[in-house]
Amino acid sequence: MTSFLKQPRAVWAVAFACVIAFMGIGLVDPILKEIAADLGATGSEVSLLFSSYMAVMGVAMLVTGVVSSRIGAKRTLLAGLVLIIVFAALAGSSDSVGAVIGFRAGWGLGNALFVATALATIVQSSRGSVAQAIILFEAALGLGIASGPLLGGLLGEQSWRAPFYGVSTLMAIALVATAFLLPATPPQGRRTSLADPFRALRHPALLLLALVAIFYNLGFFTLMAAGPFALPSFGIMEIGWTFFGWGVLLAFTSVLVAPWLQRIFGTLPTLTAVLSLFAVVMALMAVFAEHEAAIAVGIIVVGALLGINNTLVTEAVMGAAPVERPVASAAYSFVRFTGGAIGPFVAMKLFEHQGVHAPFWFGAAAIAVGVVIIAAGTPVIRRALHDAPAAHSPGEAEAELIGDLA
Repeated sequence: MTSFLKQPRAVWAVAFACVIAFMGIGLVDPILKEIAADLGATGSEVSLLFSSYMAVMGVAMLVTGVVSSRIGAKRTLLAGLVLIIVFAALAGSSDSVGAVIGFRAGWGLGNALFVATALATIVQSSRGSVAQAIILFEAALGLGIASGPLLGGLLGEQSWRAPFYGVSTLMAIALVATAFLLPATPPQGRRTSLADPFRALRHPALLLLALVAIFYNLGFFTLMAAGPFALPSFGIMEIGWTFFGWGVLLAFTSVLVAPWLQRIFGTLPTLTAVLSLFAVVMALMAVFAEHEAAIAVGIIVVGALLGINNTLVTEAVMGAAPVERPVASAAYSFVRFTGGAIGPFVAMKLFEHQGVHAPFWFGAAAIAVGVVIIAAGTPVIRRALHDAPAAHSPGEAEAELIGDLA
């Protein structure tokens, strides 16, 4: 424990920046309704704050490996931090929903550049074992995911603009700390190309898992976008606390529960069961969509399921294709983020035209398709996992793909 806590200041600087970066996932949930009201936007328009962020982040995942393998991890981290600072501040200063959506997309680009290299930087700069460095990274990930909605609620009570300014300010502090405390990190390893992730998708197991991820992300992003609008009597802080509960359970199950279930039942059986439960919970939320207590409980329960799912899918992805981990990560992240990014917009269009039940039925149906794909593809995926060497733990795999939430 002593070696775990006694880390160089550079490690703590990057870990702090990780916390702020992962806050961005749930930061806007508590203020979605306020943005819509203040800027005269519809629910489907503000849902594009998720779609633009995730779509750009997915495409940018194809570029991050190319960039970091040429300019080094530190410069890539700093570039990502600068983009987040600028675009978060611009989003907070915007007077139209279109501008907020556009600047949120720029934020997604910065986030992709930063988080794609954060783990490698922490591992390279930390004292102690690689496992301890991964625990530190996952702690930052969990703290950021859980605290994002809470920060959004606390600052959002002052103004919907305040959470954006808050992130920009905190990231500016992280930028200064990283610039001065992190030693230079010259490029290492093979220079990757933009074509490498697309070549990786020729491996059937990796492609199947990426398709599964599209459909469960459709459900996940639907929940993030439609959840606040299905809680009409909830204020900013009540929504913030609800999604805080979601984030806490997601962090807890991803780090502690998922590896335990994997050891007992195996990766694919557990993953199939958890995805099935996710679809059932979304269906129950559709049935009871007019009962706010049911929606709030459903959001929190889904956090626990997503934590397990994220870890196990990531573990499977890392062993499914005989390519470098960064290449597998880029291919998988590109498919799941860009494909799943349409979910919030479609869900909120259904909300506007079909009522509060419709988005959750859409999410449940999308996740059910993912269950069918993984059930049908289990022999192919199992064969790929059996042939691949066990080079890393589930926790390490989860950390390397970051973003599940993200």
